[in-house]
Amino acid sequence: MPEAILLDTHVWLWMAGGARIAPSARRLIEAASAEDGLLLSPISLWEVGMLAAKGRIAVQPDCAAWVSAALAKTGVRLLPMSAQIAVGSSFLQEGFHGDPADRIIVASAIASSATLITRDKQILTFARRGNFKAIQA
Repeated sequence: MPEAILLDTHVWLWMAGGARIAPSARRLIEAASAEDGLLLSPISLWEVGMLAAKGRIAVQPDCAAWVSAALAKTGVRLLPMSAQIAVGSSFLQEGFHGDPADRIIVASAIASSATLITRDKQILTFARRGNFKAIQA
């Protein structure tokens, strides 16, 4: 069975919009999707809402409808927001930055033993220290 894959918010947005993702990451995403192992943190939905509210992304016809369509199109499964994730995000090892959404996404990857696909350099650096597994999108 393929490993569980957690998408960072920007990777999910790229998938929903048809943007190009690295071939190695795309293969992992496709394998995980075929086995119902493609995951998304609920905080990513909040991030999309915030980006739309600030006018940094345009979603049609409205944000809620776009999110519903994007969830169906990409075939992701939302992870539950557990106490382990919420509390774990507060206790990431020294050196991880303070962005709450990134902290929750990383804690979600750790709690679910999923590989995170991201292009965030800070997250990738943190993963290389052996904290969890991440692959560049």
